[in-house]
Amino acid sequence: MNAPTQRLSQVEFIALIAMLFATIAFSIDAMLPAMPEIGATLSPENPNRAQLVVGLFFLGMGIGTLFAGPLSDRFGRKRVILASGAIYCIAALVCWLAQSLEVLLAARLVQGLGAAGPRTVSLAIVRDLFKGRDMARIMSFAMMVFMIVPALAPLAGQGIIRLAGWHAIFLAFILFSGLSMLWLALRQPETLPPEARKPIDLGSLATAARELFSYRVVNVSILIQALTTGVLMATISSIQGIYEQRFGMGESFPLWFALGALIAAGASFLNSRIVMVLGMRKVAANAYAGALAATLIYLLVILAGPQNNSVQFAGFFLWTVLMFGMMGLTMGNLNALAMEPVGHIAGLAASLIASVSTVLGVMLAVPIGLAFDGTSLPLVLGAAVLLSLALGAMQLIRRQ
Repeated sequence: MNAPTQRLSQVEFIALIAMLFATIAFSIDAMLPAMPEIGATLSPENPNRAQLVVGLFFLGMGIGTLFAGPLSDRFGRKRVILASGAIYCIAALVCWLAQSLEVLLAARLVQGLGAAGPRTVSLAIVRDLFKGRDMARIMSFAMMVFMIVPALAPLAGQGIIRLAGWHAIFLAFILFSGLSMLWLALRQPETLPPEARKPIDLGSLATAARELFSYRVVNVSILIQALTTGVLMATISSIQGIYEQRFGMGESFPLWFALGALIAAGASFLNSRIVMVLGMRKVAANAYAGALAATLIYLLVILAGPQNNSVQFAGFFLWTVLMFGMMGLTMGNLNALAMEPVGHIAGLAASLIASVSTVLGVMLAVPIGLAFDGTSLPLVLGAAVLLSLALGAMQLIRRQ
């Protein structure tokens, strides 16, 4: 079979990149309705440990991104994504067969390693073809399409659980990844020609890494992305439990999650319209300021004491929508800012930026998630701290 050579239309390219990104979202959000059953079945003595199916997936993804980029610089973008997809599917098969929490968590870690390829190398593909504000605009459109998957994933997960039990969710992961890998293989041309590839040389990698971390914009962007990832991961880890234990709405959680995610997807569309006018720095800084203000207001509502349950629920729902919306106004812009000066080492740069920010984000989020006490207070307090730091760090980029 001949390799594709014709460049994809912008619409199809954005859709493909969004689906590759969505491997991660589907792998995480479809698990949320299953966490109570996983905790009750595999860890009845401490059901809160079920949150680690999210945390260890993130950790594996963070570690995997360290290798995916350099390998794609050496062997090409498509080969690495396809090999990563194979690892992801094998790990998902082990998860499907798992009968203990330890086996499940180990397989989720490996599954995260596999998911790192589509996540990281697809960003390098975008950087191969676009740069600067054009890259930020493409990323915004991709994020807008991508948001449909986390909106529908909990509903899909809930439906699969009802039909075939929570183990069957992992078969859906294999199907989703298989379709995206097939699309990539048949339609997307390789964006890194053989003459532009770099051999894997530890000395050269160390030199490139030193260059990468010599840019202040890269270092600050990694820090802010880590803080943002911490907020996102802590929210995802706690949200199902809050719906079920605080509001008694476990059954309707997937519907509310879908509604919130679809509303939040509008932030990515908004970013695609305003980033070309206002610039990446200003849009991201204003998004953090708004997110922090909303968090402090909701924190005051919580600390004010018992209120009507409907008021408390409306406040929490609105707050989560704003947190997810913040992602659409910040992460694409931060990635574009960090990648702008390092296009000549795009694969390594994408790997290191994603790896360090994800691992740091996991370290920040896991304590917040494990502090869950049946209320939203630990989550909102943790988010307030992380957002304050992100907004402060954002000022360092804006001064450049």
